[in-house]
Amino acid sequence: MRNAYRAALLSAIILTAATVPAEAAVKPAYSQADLHKDVTALKDLGIVGVQARVVTRGGGNLVATAGTARHGTRKPVPADGYARIASTTKTFVATVVLQLAAEGKISLDDTVEEILPGVVQGNGNDGSKITVRMLLQHTSGLYDAYPGYGSIEDILEHRFDRFTEAEIVAKAVKEKPLSEPGAKWRYNNTGYLLLSMVIEKVTGRAWHKEVSARISRPLGLSRTLWAGRSNQVPKPHARGYLLLPPAAPVDLTDKFDGDAAGGLISTTADVGRFLRALLGGELVPAAQLAEMKKGVPAWEDVWPGSRYGLGISSRPLSCGGVYWNHGGDDYGFKTRTGVSADGRRSAVVVMTTQIGDERAMKQEKLAAGLIDRALCAR
Repeated sequence: MRNAYRAALLSAIILTAATVPAEAAVKPAYSQADLHKDVTALKDLGIVGVQARVVTRGGGNLVATAGTARHGTRKPVPADGYARIASTTKTFVATVVLQLAAEGKISLDDTVEEILPGVVQGNGNDGSKITVRMLLQHTSGLYDAYPGYGSIEDILEHRFDRFTEAEIVAKAVKEKPLSEPGAKWRYNNTGYLLLSMVIEKVTGRAWHKEVSARISRPLGLSRTLWAGRSNQVPKPHARGYLLLPPAAPVDLTDKFDGDAAGGLISTTADVGRFLRALLGGELVPAAQLAEMKKGVPAWEDVWPGSRYGLGISSRPLSCGGVYWNHGGDDYGFKTRTGVSADGRRSAVVVMTTQIGDERAMKQEKLAAGLIDRALCAR
């Protein structure tokens, strides 16, 4: 969900996606066999590799893989291999911002102009009307200038192109805003690049260093890394592919991808631990966690009741209540997550294939079903 091309694929998914039918009661226990069945269904759909991890209601840790680590081989998918988690990064960034708010170093109602004078001005853009909260919630109205590609040829030609946060923000400000600040929810990667600039202005350190110091090290997330200047994913990992039939899967594992809109590399274990800590109250005080959960309708035409808060979204569970999540879509990698409201249960699924045909909807539905069954289980 981080550029025009992925947005086009996502549109194809969400226009046809189905919701999970409502059921009132908690379901039977979710077992290792259930998880194996669910990841196998994803593999059978055409996903090259799948890895999933579920922490159950009783604290059990279930892990399953399916498919292969490299297309055309029998190399197994590493059970906790590294992957590009793409926009799931945004929840890490939002957590840092909420911590800064709790420390009194920033207010969610501070404006961009107050923190970054002159950065968002011109062509109808007015940083004095855009707050930190709006950036976190994708309601700034700014044009999203994050790089997008219209074809596989474009991706292959430009995937190693480098850019800075300031360059993308400057491009966005050259365009007229898409709506008035606060008036409309619209997913916006450029807003999170602005947030990285805010973090650095307030703390004196880059966003990824704050993520490391405030989240990764305290929680022991030793395998959550900033992609940085490297174009590669550390070993062990499964390769990531874009599948646009009738062509064969195209390996897009290696690329430049190091910004605050989606520049973290992690594992299913680390992402699950992070989400459980966040919803369990380990990372931000109760007041700030409550602010994070204040959502606006998002993707409601696809997932009725879905809402986007501050760097995290909620979706109804078939057994009642909601779960909290943030997905991530990168060329070659698709991450889907879910954590219970009490922070005790989690499910993280990493798929190493982005499918560009009618199966994309089915892929989304299968991943969502896995998460719903795991979190609703006894």
